[in-house]
Order: sequence, then C-alpha cells, then structure tokens
Amino acid sequence: MNLSYFIARRYFLSKKKTNFINIISIISMIGVGVGTMALVIVLSVFNGLEDLFRSLHGTFDSEINIKPAYGKSLTVTPQLLAKIRAVEGVGFVAEIIEDNVFLSYRKGHMPARMRGVPDQFIRQNGLDQAIIAGNARLKYNDKSYAIVGSGVQYILSIALKDEMNPIQIWYPDNSRKTINVSSPESIRKSAIRAGGVFALEQRYDKDYIFVPLSFAADLLQMGNKRSSLEISLKDGEDVDQIKVQLKKALGANYLVQDRDEQHASLLQAIRIEKLFVYITFSVILAVASFNIFFSLTMLAIDKRKDVAVLSAMGAAPNFIRRVFMTEGAIIATVGTLAGLGSGFLICLAQQTFGIFKMGMESAIVDAYPVKMQLPDFVATGITIALITFVASYFPAVKAAKDIDIRL
Repeated sequence: MNLSYFIARRYFLSKKKTNFINIISIISMIGVGVGTMALVIVLSVFNGLEDLFRSLHGTFDSEINIKPAYGKSLTVTPQLLAKIRAVEGVGFVAEIIEDNVFLSYRKGHMPARMRGVPDQFIRQNGLDQAIIAGNARLKYNDKSYAIVGSGVQYILSIALKDEMNPIQIWYPDNSRKTINVSSPESIRKSAIRAGGVFALEQRYDKDYIFVPLSFAADLLQMGNKRSSLEISLKDGEDVDQIKVQLKKALGANYLVQDRDEQHASLLQAIRIEKLFVYITFSVILAVASFNIFFSLTMLAIDKRKDVAVLSAMGAAPNFIRRVFMTEGAIIATVGTLAGLGSGFLICLAQQTFGIFKMGMESAIVDAYPVKMQLPDFVATGITIALITFVASYFPAVKAAKDIDIRL
C-alpha cells in the first residue's frame, strides 16, 4: 500500500485532537456531496427537456427536410422525386405546402399557419396520435377536411359537427402584379370543414391548421411548386448518412436538414443554458470546496508533531505534501461518490415514478423529464477533481514548507 495514502487514510478515519477539525471535514464532504448531487440532477433535467423537445418536433416534423437554398418554394418534378427515392434508406416522401393565411369562422377571425400535406402524412408522422377530437383524416367521401390545433379551435370556437358554417381561409391572389387591400377581388377564399383537432405543443396548437395538399395548392396557386419535401426513413436507417447522400444527389440548390438542424436555434438555446448552469454550479462547488482548504490547514496545524516525527525519520517535503493532498482527495472522493449516488437515485426515482410534478395543468408532461447521461457524471467528477486539487495544494505546500524551515 502506498505509504502517503496509508497515512492520509489514518488521518481521515482517526479522531482529531481538536473536534472542530472533524466538524469542518464533515461539512466539506456534505458540501461537495450536495453540490455534486444538485449538478447531476440539473444537468439530467436539461437532458430530459432536450429529449422532450425532440419528441414534440419528431411528431410534427419528418426525419429529413428538403427546402430550396434560395427562394420560398421549390419545383417538384418526377426527376427530382426519382433522385430522392433512389437514395437507399429513403421511405416516404411528403410534398408540403406551408404559408400564412387568414381564418374566418362565424364571427371569429385570426391569422394562422396553413400546412398542406398528403393524406398519408398524418399517420406517417404520428400526428394521428395527437388527435383529441374528431378524426385523423383530411379527406372522406371526396370531401376535404381540416385538422386544426386546439388553440385555433378555442380562439375561433370551432364546432366539429357544424355543417352550416365551414372555415373560410383567405390568401392574397398571387396572379395579380399589385394587390389592392380594399378590393375583394385581390383575396382568394376557400371553405373547408374542420374534421379533427390536435393538441401537441402550444406553439403549434395556437397557430397551425392542416389541410389536403390539393386544397392548399389550389388556394395558394402553387401548381407543381412546394414549400418543402419531408422524408421519413425506413426503420433502422442512419439519418446522418442518408442526409449526406441526399446532399450529393441534389446539389447546392437544395437545403437538406435533419430535425436538429431544423430547430437549431432552440436546441442551441437549451445547450447554452445548460452550459451556464454547469458553470454556475461549478462555482458553487468551488465555494463549497473552500471547506477542504480550511480543513487541511487546520489538520496541518493539528498534526505538526506527527509531521516532525516523519521528518526526523527521513520524510521529504514532497512526501508530506502528498499526504495532505491525498487527505483532501479522500474527503472530496467520499463527498463526490455520495453526491453522484444520491443524484443517480433521485433521477432514477423521477424517471420511474415522476415524483416532482410540473404543477401546471397546461404542461405537456405531468412531471419534470429527466435523462441521465454518462458524460455529465464524468464531467462532474473531473470538475470536482480539479477544484479539489487547487483547494488541497496550498495547505499541502504550506505543510511541506514548514518542514523545510525546520530542516
């Protein structure tokens, strides 16, 4: 057994002459443990929020989205679709038309975001699982139906069984070079009944309305132009690999993005917030580690006679320094392991039982989402190791210098 570790362990386990040193050591371990536990839990919550964000957008967006690199729309041709479908791993290709429109229902009016999608899109992307009223269908008996967000339904007071009053959708007439806002002829109108209501996430629920692709193409006068193409992959396919292949096949005129890239700004905001939380808690851990500094300083004073005996037996200053630094490492390790274990158990309990609730009836999930990741535990351990090294170094050097002076 390493002699410096043996002595440091004896110092850690034995009762000190001054009881105050024991109290400081215990406070040091508790401070490190609580700080470690809090850091692990908070980082895991941010991981859970990021996963929740991805799951919400995973229902709304396809795995890969193709948009024009320049301009608002792309022209869909059989040749373009053939290039996309020729890439191995590509499953369903959905043509999407999306733009801002104005909705009118009875006496209610509001701006909204209309999305024209093919009939298979609703089930292919899992949006049918978010239907809370009506049916997950865009066409039935050759009639077109809209699926509206719960917020849109609430604002306009839309009744799904209202046969007499369809939703009126207004859009500027693109065929005119100039648009006279006061002229009724400058606005195109189409009527459609609401067949279903979805509830996914507030930003979508209060803005979006889904309609058949042909309905949107006719109202917006798109012809064979589309806002984007959304691609669902076959099971088990690698998104990154297929994305690279699509970029090579389509060239620089098209923007090929996966789900994370489509919402890069929001994901980046979550990651930046997670980074700042990590930095903040690291500073808190550094403050808590000052107790290690004081504990080792008091221990060096308490063990002066022991240090003198070791010095007389031939112990070098470097050996004395290693003893006290090892003592600090033991204190930090005990606190860190206790904190990591407690954080793991609390996160596991939250994942299993959902102990800590959101406390909001309108929340997307009932309890705080949590996801533990090994890199967070590793980063926490490394951070504490660096902080402990700094906190232990100066008392250890001071104890070693006292030997030099005596020598």
